[in-house]
Amino acid sequence: MPPRGVKKGSKRARQYEHVKESLVDRGESEETAEEIAARTVNKERARHGESRTASRTSTRTSPPAGGAGCARTAARREETRDQLYEEARRKNVPGRSKMTKAELQRAVDRDGR
Repeated sequence: MPPRGVKKGSKRARQYEHVKESLVDRGESEETAEEIAARTVNKERARHGESRTASRTSTRTSPPAGGAGCARTAARREETRDQLYEEARRKNVPGRSKMTKAELQRAVDRDGR
């Protein structure tokens, strides 16, 4: 059974079943597969704005481990336009709906992180 809030036959319900079946095929127990599938679907729902609430870790991509350069800059390169738009919305940046990804990055940086 998909997580609460996911309608039967929806994309997320199909995603839940697919992830669950894949995990069972790989040898995970039914219970573990259901939990992992539910967490996966809930995280995707949060990332796509389909849930009422979302934790910060659900909506942000993690910066790459190690490597040269500033971790913040590396994390910024991985952010999608939608993630930047949401951050701009939280900071109440005017004109954000018509901005490109680069413009959103500059606007969010200007308003401080």
